[in-house]
Amino acid sequence: MLKQSLEAVEERIQIACQRSGRKRSDITLVAVTKVFPASAIREAYELGLRNFGENYFQEFAGKRPELSALTEARFHLIGHLQSNKTNIAGDLFDVIQTIDTPKLARRLNALDRPIEVMIEAKLSEEQSKEGADPSDIPALIAALADCPNLQLTGLMTMPPWTDDAEPSRPYFTKLRVLAEGFGLKNLSMGMSHDFEVAIEEGATHIRVGTALFGKRRKQ
Repeated sequence: MLKQSLEAVEERIQIACQRSGRKRSDITLVAVTKVFPASAIREAYELGLRNFGENYFQEFAGKRPELSALTEARFHLIGHLQSNKTNIAGDLFDVIQTIDTPKLARRLNALDRPIEVMIEAKLSEEQSKEGADPSDIPALIAALADCPNLQLTGLMTMPPWTDDAEPSRPYFTKLRVLAEGFGLKNLSMGMSHDFEVAIEEGATHIRVGTALFGKRRKQ
């Protein structure tokens, strides 16, 4: 099942890359495994996937001991992180995509271990969405420059949910323009239903869960 789903996702990525004149190697597929067990991550790893995204560090902490053999895996935190939880998250994840305050950055830096980070930009008016306001990003970048243990590589965002992919495009475009203005290379944007549009707009990281693993089972 997963093998066929991965092949279908890969075909969609290839078509989007061809349509936008991009290389497949420019796109990192982050398999979103929240709610799914460690066995699903191991199966995906055996099929060649190496990047995995989790929304809740508490949930992932329960899976992590079962994944020690996956030596090439990189684990991304793609959910909101409270600054008082940085000690745990810093030990679990290789990439934290949801930096949104200088305080959070300083606390992660204090862990004294190298961590790749992205800034989450709040481009939607939805109250449920997290992230830094675009006007606050310059100060956040300045704060990260004083955090030698953190490597800032890009921006991430999550547009308002819609069944149609096209309404996401303006948000992806805005994130790309923001990143270009700050000289940042990576753009984490696009999910199962809209990642083709994200690729067309410059995504380097797409976060795909449902299209790979099916609808999430409630725990």
